[in-house]
Amino acid sequence: MPEHYLPVLLQILVAAGFAAFVLIASVIFGRSARRNATKDIPYECGMLPVGEGAPRFSVKFYLVAMLFVLFDIEVVFMYPWALQFRDLITEGPVVLASMAGFAGILVVAYVYALKKGALDWKN
Repeated sequence: MPEHYLPVLLQILVAAGFAAFVLIASVIFGRSARRNATKDIPYECGMLPVGEGAPRFSVKFYLVAMLFVLFDIEVVFMYPWALQFRDLITEGPVVLASMAGFAGILVVAYVYALKKGALDWKN
């Protein structure tokens, strides 16, 4: 039984050795570079960096993005179920009721997000 774990152990050792080698090489070769104030400033396409960096995004942007991911994952669960629906229909209405319950929870979550104003860009 332990001989089955030998390839996994070997892969872990190779990965750890490679990571250590890359880190040590970056320290060794990184010291040889000459540093000065010009090289240490951020590169901005040839222009001097003036002012703040990127503008701040509204929290609404991230909230909508998270809601999109949440409701997009619904498709990840519904697609395989829909492909196997004909094979699963022999089990009776339990299969349809389980997906209806899943979709119902998502509808409740969507209505909650709408009521809270999560998708309202003006506020």
